[in-house]
Amino acid sequence: MSKGIFVTATGTDVGKTYVSALLVKKLVNMGLKCNYYKPVLSGLEVTNGILVPGDVKYVLTTAGINSDPMNNLSYAFEPAVSPHLAAEMSDIEISVDKIKNDFNHVSVGCDYLVVEGAGGITCPLSLKNKYLLSDLIIDLNLNVVVVSPVGLGSINYALLTVEYAKQKGINVCGIILNEYEKDNFMHIDNKRCIQELTGISVIATVEKNAEDIDISKENLLNLFKEIK
Repeated sequence: MSKGIFVTATGTDVGKTYVSALLVKKLVNMGLKCNYYKPVLSGLEVTNGILVPGDVKYVLTTAGINSDPMNNLSYAFEPAVSPHLAAEMSDIEISVDKIKNDFNHVSVGCDYLVVEGAGGITCPLSLKNKYLLSDLIIDLNLNVVVVSPVGLGSINYALLTVEYAKQKGINVCGIILNEYEKDNFMHIDNKRCIQELTGISVIATVEKNAEDIDISKENLLNLFKEIK
């Protein structure tokens, strides 16, 4: 039975894809069968006139997984806007059933699957149906890891995200702080405050340009939940 984890964040551009890549790479380097899946991506890159899902390609390349990025993705939009708007601009309705089917397909043949969301936990996938990323997390029935910045304002961002998740019945099993500076007194105190105020452990801190994530195999695997 495959197990999965959902990676979300306190907002946009806080390093969610970067951290996801490190998690997948860690699992692969442990000799485990691991794969990666991103339901929706907006902001395709153009390389030699070809649209490329840059985030997905980055994770797969970092982890050494040889796969066509489009096989690890359900929806890809060129405009770098919220998924619901990108879909509307493309005259496409994001289908939850398609995402579920693709999710199950990608999970076949691997023991561990890292799923990365888009934007923050309340990112809308469909305004028409008022369907948010949090609804998708609930439908996929996965635990969540929250990626958070660690600078000024991060306590507020982390606390709001975790409290929202709790109200929705989503299990946040850990927080990862990105661009952490171990000698920065504010970063040290922010880590302490985030743990104490959310009641959730900071399971790892990632320094800028890190090539690995410091988390034990036992702690990492305990984050994952059986895919049903």
